[in-house]
Amino acid sequence: MWIVRLALRNPYTVGVVAAFIFLMGGLAVYSMKVDVLPEIDIPAVNIVYQYNGLTAEEMENRVIFIAERSFTTSVNGITKMVSKSLPGVGLIQVYFESGTDVGGAIAQISAAASASVGIMPPGIRPPVIVNFNASNIPVAQLTISGEGIPEEKLFDYAQNFVRLKLYTIPGLSTPAPYGGRARQVAIDVQQELMASKGVSAQDIVAALSASNIVIPAGSARLGDIEYNVILNSSPSKIEEFAKIPIKTIGQQTVTIGQVAHVYDGFSDPNTLVKINGTKATFLNIIKKASASTLDVISELREALPEIEKTAPKGMKIQVDFDQSKFVRAAVSSVLHEAMIAAFLVSCMILFFLGSWRSVFIVCTSIPLAILTSIAFLKLTGQTLNIMTLGGLSLAIGMLVDDATVEVENIHRNLGKNSSLVLAILHGAKQVALPAIMATLAICIVFSPIVLLTGPALFLFTPMALAVVFAMLASYVLSRTLVPVLARMLLTHEHNAEQGDNAQKKAEKAGWFTSKVDQFNKWRDEKFDRLRDRYEAVLSVLIHQRRTYLAAFSVVVLISLLLPVFVIGQDFFPRTDPGMLK
Repeated sequence: MWIVRLALRNPYTVGVVAAFIFLMGGLAVYSMKVDVLPEIDIPAVNIVYQYNGLTAEEMENRVIFIAERSFTTSVNGITKMVSKSLPGVGLIQVYFESGTDVGGAIAQISAAASASVGIMPPGIRPPVIVNFNASNIPVAQLTISGEGIPEEKLFDYAQNFVRLKLYTIPGLSTPAPYGGRARQVAIDVQQELMASKGVSAQDIVAALSASNIVIPAGSARLGDIEYNVILNSSPSKIEEFAKIPIKTIGQQTVTIGQVAHVYDGFSDPNTLVKINGTKATFLNIIKKASASTLDVISELREALPEIEKTAPKGMKIQVDFDQSKFVRAAVSSVLHEAMIAAFLVSCMILFFLGSWRSVFIVCTSIPLAILTSIAFLKLTGQTLNIMTLGGLSLAIGMLVDDATVEVENIHRNLGKNSSLVLAILHGAKQVALPAIMATLAICIVFSPIVLLTGPALFLFTPMALAVVFAMLASYVLSRTLVPVLARMLLTHEHNAEQGDNAQKKAEKAGWFTSKVDQFNKWRDEKFDRLRDRYEAVLSVLIHQRRTYLAAFSVVVLISLLLPVFVIGQDFFPRTDPGMLK
């Protein structure tokens, strides 16, 4: 009760605190990241081995198996490993215990991989090690197309120009383009000419390796001037590759051009992309775990005009798949449902209390409790997503409990010829213990979420925090803001007047007030009848408690079987992103 008395003695302080909550909550909403789901931070690392020409079976036996054995020996905290072997490519996903330092794990994996390369097939390179995060997902698709533009030019521009400009966007990453053909200097050897010159394919590879290198030579001082010396033996033109010597046979030097055809070509494509029947290429825009989908897509669209200015004539660059539309639709849907819930709650309070001032008191505490919860979510590093917004929507129906019960009890005490201040104090005191017990009971319901593991922990923890923060804020506001507003607004309620004063005020009341009084009287009569009928039904059930408990147990048992046999089970509910992929 001390907090209620303190609030009544310092109403302006309570008002300033409420304004502060509104300000901080608004800033938190403005600055928080918005996404579909919360960040799912499962410690895992991807290790990719590449060795062209090796079969999938050889990749598994001679590369993946050796790597897995070395990781299990020298890397700490591994829970499981998943591998996939393809022709020329081996992928290992290493999962770690919760709380593992991924940076330290990558260092251990890198050391183990470097040590095991020596016993793998000769010439294999150390693997590519990437931190894996389930929240790193494609959020957009950037397509590059153009009538009459060759595939290799589309791929080259996407690979070497578009990707470099996109790297400046915070939280964005993009792999190599799909579709098109990668440009390369092609050397097509001719078996007949090689046989006639006594040259093998290995001789050509050795000649290229020896003659296509850049050697640093330092500088040379001539007089007072110091010159940079360049010994660049790498050909600067395609034609110069044909002049590279392979070997000398007698007095004749055999060059690459004598046994092969050298030209500016492209590699064989592994993927094919078509946009409306025209060959093209596209880039997957991937959002990093710590970034916001809306921010990434917004900055991507802002960067596109600058990229298009330097693009070749006729090239079109556009965003075909945009997940930010789905994110905005999902968030807007949750906010829409929350507004509907708040409206229905207001109507319910108005129906049962018959006082718009009481509706204002209750509905003032709801947004403040929501904003308080959002501010604490911001402090704990959470984002605005379906789970947090869903938790806040779930809490709206429970947030009104503390304020509604207290306001209704104040009305009840006013009806007992109590002054307004005494009615507020007595009303707050009478519901203090039930209110705190109900609030803590709701909070305790969400406490087992801390025992979850895996993706469920990251999905449901934000929802639980949103509900708990909102409920605790609602209780505090019901002990501070609600009494202050009740003292300010309920003074003008006609039921605060007693005896002759109430009768005189009712006689002077206007048409609207008289209709409200008639409605309240009709509602009370109907509610009394409903209560009497409920009492009669409850009395029957108490006398037939064994039959009732048996029937209730059957219903509970049937409901437990519904998810398995009727409703079904899935990890996520069905969604409609408006796209077939």
